[in-house]
Amino acid sequence: MIAVDTNILVFAHRRDSPWHARAAVRVASLAEGGAPWLIPWPCIHEFLAIVTHPRIYRPPSALDAALRQVDFWLESPSLLVEAESPRHWSTLRALADGAKLSGAAFHDARVAAICIDQEVDVLWTADRDFSRFPRLRVENPLLGAL
Repeated sequence: MIAVDTNILVFAHRRDSPWHARAAVRVASLAEGGAPWLIPWPCIHEFLAIVTHPRIYRPPSALDAALRQVDFWLESPSLLVEAESPRHWSTLRALADGAKLSGAAFHDARVAAICIDQEVDVLWTADRDFSRFPRLRVENPLLGAL
């Protein structure tokens, strides 16, 4: 199963991103395909926070447009949206201890723990920081041929 990180969702949504076309095609292939795919709830929250933030995007995405985008993804019958499981603390703790995390890195660890607990095969992300979690396979779907 493929999970999708915030940055890929943002690029798929924001037409002004240089990665928009590639990200939109990749996310659409998941949404329109029959194989299960996953978005961690923290990535949806972060997506909304980023695309509507006036200091990040000028102009930011209108709230209505950002909410409609999430609605569209949630309409995919093959999408799973997951939060922390009962195993979350032990997984997060092991990731944090293994990578000697501090500060903002805990957000990525939270996403990684959700993916690990849901037995995700690969996390699609453009964020190299996830490489600090060797239990989670990551790929940048924006690189290489379409």
